[in-house]
Amino acid sequence: QVQLVESGGGMVQAGDSLRLSCVASGRSINMNVMAWFRQATGAEQEFVTWIIWSSGSTSYADSVKGRFTISRDNAKNQVYLHMNSLRPEDTAVYYCAAGNVAGRRPRAYRYWGQGTQVTVAS
Repeated sequence: QVQLVESGGGMVQAGDSLRLSCVASGRSINMNVMAWFRQATGAEQEFVTWIIWSSGSTSYADSVKGRFTISRDNAKNQVYLHMNSLRPEDTAVYYCAAGNVAGRRPRAYRYWGQGTQVTVAS
């Protein structure tokens, strides 16, 4: 059973930076892709970024491109989301997800963390 645990959320001011972490335990050979999604209050879940464990290839939503960076530490089974130049519209619960095939839709991912709140004040 794969478990994902996020950490690093909090409240910051616009323009600040935050780093989210996601630790994966019970990692399955079929869990090739890690992704971050976010969900603001009253909104649908939104794709943020994904990374492929083996190659390090990445993809980003246009809304975060150039500001957010995803990285991974294979030895620690950890994935990070480095968020710079945060904006109030980045306020959301951020979820770590794992799956076998990279995609931008939540249904592509089988495993999910519990989420961590990021609040950006203006």
